[in-house]
Amino acid sequence: MSVAEKSQKKSGGLGETVSVIVQALLLALVIRTLLFQPFSIPSGSMRPTLLEGDYLFVTKWSYGFSRYSLPFGPDLFSGRIWGAEPKRGDVAVFKFPPDPSVDYIKRVVGLPGDKIQVKDGQLFINGVGVPRQKVGQIDNRDITEESGPVDVYRETLPNGVSYDTLDLIPNSIGDNTQEFDVPPGHYFMMGDNRDNSSDSRFTVGFVPDDNLVGRANLIFFSIGGSASPLEIWKWPSLMRASRLLHFVN
Repeated sequence: MSVAEKSQKKSGGLGETVSVIVQALLLALVIRTLLFQPFSIPSGSMRPTLLEGDYLFVTKWSYGFSRYSLPFGPDLFSGRIWGAEPKRGDVAVFKFPPDPSVDYIKRVVGLPGDKIQVKDGQLFINGVGVPRQKVGQIDNRDITEESGPVDVYRETLPNGVSYDTLDLIPNSIGDNTQEFDVPPGHYFMMGDNRDNSSDSRFTVGFVPDDNLVGRANLIFFSIGGSASPLEIWKWPSLMRASRLLHFVN
């Protein structure tokens, strides 16, 4: 083989490798933009439904696509393409309205046109109290460093969606609110950990339709103790095997 042929072979091999890498990156970009986006839970605001250290897939097509479906949210267009309205009770990822560079995850409790209020810890939708039944207690040490029981309540929304919430602090600031009128094209979000959630009752406010990223769908990995999934040596003691491949409800 001549020197020229060897050089051509090396060049072809390098070019093929670069081509494969570029194609793989483009495929990953398409999947992340149109199909699924991985998301990790950084706080306890959605306990007991989601735990810190849960890693889940968010379905991007559930609500259609907006500028925030794209990496870095470039201002290329307004509104949503193939938009679909979230269902009451969905656990949704959205861009924090005051700072769209930050992702939030909460439960959709209020739709456009709804009147939302919390009175004595009970959620009211359009003047009707959402059924709320105490179903048990958990140890506060699972949430904070303080010991003691925490009440768990099961709420059932008007469309039949049920989920558990926590009542950490009786008569907390979020247990009694004004009545919120959800404007057109906006949604009212709340965390399941009602006394430890920054949501539409506070700084989040109403969430514009354009800010929706997708619906939380499936937990594909979960690890406790603030460990990273890359710390494989910690898996035997910290991985929550019972939560793997668990659908988010």
